[in-house]
Amino acid sequence: MPPGAQSVARVTKPLAVVFYESLLLGSQLANRLSDLGWRVQPVNSPAAVVETVRRQSPMLLVAELSLRTGDFCPVIHELKRDPAIAHIPVIGYTSAKNKALQDAAVAAGARLVAVDTAVLDQLPQLLEYALALD
Repeated sequence: MPPGAQSVARVTKPLAVVFYESLLLGSQLANRLSDLGWRVQPVNSPAAVVETVRRQSPMLLVAELSLRTGDFCPVIHELKRDPAIAHIPVIGYTSAKNKALQDAAVAAGARLVAVDTAVLDQLPQLLEYALALD
């Protein structure tokens, strides 16, 4: 590089932040996103999600909704209250039996909620829907 020239970082893959507690499905989702051409930033603490999203500016957040200590809805709500990151779509996933949590996540601001048993198979379509402009 010539003296005085600045290096320009070229990002060719979009970034997704992925929050999960269940290691098996979470790591499978991260791998599937990578296979689909995404860079993945895994986060394993709900408390770290908002700061990670602020710092990394991802195109998408994918999050496990049902937690050992409650649910992920307060984190979604916090994300959506911050004008700097409110535009980032959230895809949540949880069990089909947990309809109340699915509804709460949408009310908190999740773009969509998927059933955990189908999220891997439907991931390309979920991404397309979540990233579509209104």
